Amino acid sequence: MALRACGFIVFRRLVGCNPPPGTIEYLLLQTSYGEHHWTPPKGHVDPGEDDLTTALRETKEEAGLGAEHLQVIDGFVQELRYEVRGRPKEVLYWLAELRNPETAVTLSNEHQDYRWAPLEEACNLAGYRDLQQTLRAAHRHLEARQD
Repeated sequence: MALRACGFIVFRRLVGCNPPPGTIEYLLLQTSYGEHHWTPPKGHVDPGEDDLTTALRETKEEAGLGAEHLQVIDGFVQELRYEVRGRPKEVLYWLAELRNPETAVTLSNEHQDYRWAPLEEACNLAGYRDLQQTLRAAHRHLEARQD
């Protein structure tokens, strides 16, 4: 049985003159354990919990951003499959916009830092190819919605 986790790729659109309006930044959290990798908020599904509920709960626990702060974007969900310590893991990511781009992030003890980053910087921080591809897919989804 694969471990299952769910989370959100959280983004914000910056307003104002500098940076240019409409600039999109993605939220990445740096773990306080292991290799201190960067990842969007996510976590394991609790027994009896549905996937989207898990994503919302984990985003609230890890970043302090609840359903009231997020607008889930229709039509985007990505599934990643990989191994962790020899065990299969599945991660589902939805896409959510931070309603107020100035809302503060509040980290749990699972993370030691966070960063809002434009796409290329977010991909560099993410490190893992499948997560980079997921971030790029999210960005393409947002660009397609603007057309």
